Amino acid sequence: MITMVAYWNDRDSRYRSECTEIIQQNARKTVEQINRLLAVFEEEMLVSRDVCNSGWRPKSVNDATANASKHSKHLTADAADISDPDRALAQWCVKNTAVMVECGLWAEDFRWTPTWVHLQRIPPKSGKRIYIPSNSPPKAPALEGQKPLPERIRT
Repeated sequence: MITMVAYWNDRDSRYRSECTEIIQQNARKTVEQINRLLAVFEEEMLVSRDVCNSGWRPKSVNDATANASKHSKHLTADAADISDPDRALAQWCVKNTAVMVECGLWAEDFRWTPTWVHLQRIPPKSGKRIYIPSNSPPKAPALEGQKPLPERIRT
């Protein structure tokens, strides 16, 4: 489970003028929804995921973040990156998309997030529960049960 302190990473204080009431409301909802998913994962897997690599990102932080989208859901506090070095959470999400649906979450394709899981509350344009975030080549191999990549993305 992640805490609000971990989600904010002190950015709510350092960027106080940008941390609007709407951003704060979004952050609370995001953490709540992700923690619902993590509670099921942790109960089933007996493994904890409590490290939030990145929560809300003010524009200047997002602009300085490698490979971050200019329209990242982190900008509106509607996303978080959860540390997943052993890929247990990513593999579990592939097999448990129904829990993602119940929690109202979408994820970047895990081939683009090799040591973390990006979860967001807002559906991507494709509407896919696990979506390809860019046309750049994947950074990691497919996990068991993942669908093959579309021809235009394959390397």
